[in-house]
Amino acid sequence: MAEPVTVSDDGSLVVPDEPVVPYIEGDGTGVDIWPATRLVLDAAAARHGHKVGWVEVLAGAKAHAECGEWLPTETIEAFRRYRVGIKGPLTTPVGGGIRSLNVALRQILDLYVCLRPVRWFAGVPSPVKHPEKVDMVVFRENTEDVYAGFELAEGSPEAKKLIEYLADELGWEVRADSGLGLKPISTTGSKRLQRAALDYALSRGRRSVTLVHKGNIMKFTEGAFKAWGYELVAEEFADRAVGWDDCGGEPGDKLLVKDVIADAFLQQVLTRPDEYDVIATTNLNGDYISDALAAQVGGIGIAPGANVNSVTGHGIFEATHGTAPRYAGMDKVNPGSLLLSGVLLFEHLGWQEAADDVVRALEATIAEGVVTYDFARLMHDVTEVKTSEFAAAVVDHL
Repeated sequence: MAEPVTVSDDGSLVVPDEPVVPYIEGDGTGVDIWPATRLVLDAAAARHGHKVGWVEVLAGAKAHAECGEWLPTETIEAFRRYRVGIKGPLTTPVGGGIRSLNVALRQILDLYVCLRPVRWFAGVPSPVKHPEKVDMVVFRENTEDVYAGFELAEGSPEAKKLIEYLADELGWEVRADSGLGLKPISTTGSKRLQRAALDYALSRGRRSVTLVHKGNIMKFTEGAFKAWGYELVAEEFADRAVGWDDCGGEPGDKLLVKDVIADAFLQQVLTRPDEYDVIATTNLNGDYISDALAAQVGGIGIAPGANVNSVTGHGIFEATHGTAPRYAGMDKVNPGSLLLSGVLLFEHLGWQEAADDVVRALEATIAEGVVTYDFARLMHDVTEVKTSEFAAAVVDHL
């Protein structure tokens, strides 16, 4: 019988052999990639004596059609109660209301880590010469920065009032026809994200953590993010990690913590990507970075994502691409992003062997030349298969 995931007194997850896992099928191609993903995850779990108690919850277009809401309270409560969940891509409502269902879920449940591992699978077409050098894990802050949603429309009474206040109180001259947005970056938000990145790097034996920021321009937000990161290392990790300036880039047996300006980073991940390992960055930078890195290893169609609260153990694992409605129901698209997000789910649950099995089977399937149309059109001498057929081939390799 399926049981909820709980948390012990020491804060670790207690995972039954059959945990309840809510899932959102997703809009558009969710109808294709979710069944394919579930097939593989169920098979991998069963090989190690596990079973997943899947429970469907609604969000997006399907929820709106059935109950008139884009994000029902029942869905939020299910994720809160059961601590884990997985979701396909969701439609962002046009017009008023929730700007992004994905952002809403992250903020409501305080899922402050957006975790995006990026690596290359042999055989996957890439626009760069050495995609095998890309092996990074991006920790993107998920709750603040410009994504906090504090915006005022140009010409609104609120915008006019704020522009007048800025002029009168701070002497800031803002054009009267401006829209305005607030960019909050807090010590709390920064350090808990950085702490999660450092803990991950240390537990996985990674080489370094890089703080990516634009602190040369935004000194009191992104510059502060950088400063708080080094401060955290000195306060809580001095016995296990060391900042670049304190070791000259020679950390010995400690984890190296360094920083880089965002625009320089985006150049260097093309010219020398093997110099970077775990990345900790702010919300907007993380959005750009994770998609740019994904492009180097085959695109977001095979890039997984997780939204996690490292303290409470809550996590929602999601496809990182859009809904692609014109392909919905065609059994055509690549399920890789959602499938690899399922791998992150298994890792979160502590089912590492099952997670590793899925990755190995996925690698073997691609190496054999069995791929969906998105890869087939860029490769030679391969077999193009449907979404469901690709999933079946992965299961065969388990």
